[in-house]
Amino acid sequence: MPRRFLPALSAAALAGTLLLAGCGSDEAATPTSSLSSVQVTGAADKEPTVTVDAPLELSRTESTVVSEGDGATIADDDLVTLKAVLVNGTDGKVITSTWGSGTVGLDLAADDLFASFKSEIPGTKVGSRMVIASTPADAYGDSGNETLGIGADDPVVFVVDLVDATQALASAEGTAVTPKKGLPTVTVKDGEPAKITIPKGAKAPKNTVAQTLVKGTGEKVTEGQTIRVSYTGALLRNGKVFDASANHPDDPTYDFTVGQGQVVTGWDTGLRGQTVGSRVLLIVPPKDGYGDSGRGDTIKGTDTLVFVVDILAAY
Repeated sequence: MPRRFLPALSAAALAGTLLLAGCGSDEAATPTSSLSSVQVTGAADKEPTVTVDAPLELSRTESTVVSEGDGATIADDDLVTLKAVLVNGTDGKVITSTWGSGTVGLDLAADDLFASFKSEIPGTKVGSRMVIASTPADAYGDSGNETLGIGADDPVVFVVDLVDATQALASAEGTAVTPKKGLPTVTVKDGEPAKITIPKGAKAPKNTVAQTLVKGTGEKVTEGQTIRVSYTGALLRNGKVFDASANHPDDPTYDFTVGQGQVVTGWDTGLRGQTVGSRVLLIVPPKDGYGDSGRGDTIKGTDTLVFVVDILAAY
């Protein structure tokens, strides 16, 4: 699998995840300060209307809860699902919003996450709507974000609806499922790549095969969600392992957004509809894998791939 794309709400990912709608600044005005300059209106289940008395001048990042939810208190290493509206604090213009495209998943422990999110979201309850007024340094940094029309000196305001928060599992958890006969067999030991045994005379399927080995009790994976997985990948023709989470101890999991083409097609189709906590055997023919070109020196264009995937979280 291509490593390591983490679609967190970072300076890089925000530009790609949200739609651009902003433009340049108006003429200079007298700066204002404090969160009293930010007004948020609208029903809790609707996109909020955000008004900023700009230009906003911040000496530090600040936040306030507009309406408190009744969910769990968010921890600093949670995986969080949210919706957000982004406003340029210099001119008060709404830059973009996720409300038209759904929720965004982010990892509060990710190194590339905005510092303002890492400092302000933990301790807030799921279901809350909050305002985060971020200094440039705690959001897009010294370079700003040209794509979004954010300058290096522009503070930004996020109005964030915290939809959910979860912790990732360490490995698959659930009920063992007896697989169909004739499929590769799997043995798993903690901290090691899964052992995948290819039966003699195994033939490549025309379409991706998804066989649940452990049925998790968590939510079903849906298109557009970010999921966290651990995995082992091997070649059907000889059983050789070409990649495994266990071989990357400093980064032993992989996060991607389902249905966005961030992984091979066999993963997008084979994992959608599975439940969190499940272990899934995927047999992926070339057309749903790396295609006729293969990948590197190991995976040929004719290779069918066998994966064992543990679904650890969906957010």
